Amino acid sequence: MLSQPPVRLGRDWIAAHVPHAGSMCLLDAVLDWGPGHVLCEADNHRRADHPLRQFGRLGAACGLEYAAQAMAVHAALTAPPQEPPQARPGMLVSARALTLHVSRLDDVDAPLQVRAERLGAGPDLLLYEFSMHAGGRLLLDGRASILLGGAPFAEAITP
Repeated sequence: MLSQPPVRLGRDWIAAHVPHAGSMCLLDAVLDWGPGHVLCEADNHRRADHPLRQFGRLGAACGLEYAAQAMAVHAALTAPPQEPPQARPGMLVSARALTLHVSRLDDVDAPLQVRAERLGAGPDLLLYEFSMHAGGRLLLDGRASILLGGAPFAEAITP
């Protein structure tokens, strides 16, 4: 049976368990998780060298990448036991009902909190509902589908 971590999981743990490396690993911490949800935090959205920043700003649609990484973290946390725990490779294949409640993220003063709730899971597909808040304010929300694959799938999407 899964239980919540006794201590907060930090960026090093996240980077070791998701496919995002370097500055593209956007999440700083796992604050809470369980079999059906994960709550992550990030505080890099105001950085001038943010990897998703364009034209001097970080648009709110970039929040979808934060949400996708939270889903990857949740998949790693809930994966069957192995050494080390790691999720199967996945690809975001659908975003629905995405609502951007702000136009940009880089002008948000508080740390970002990203919540992902698993709505359904099949052998090769995960469905999540997600939201991003900062300072008690809803920034974006929506649903996303993740297609899972094995080693051949991962090789096919590796540049």
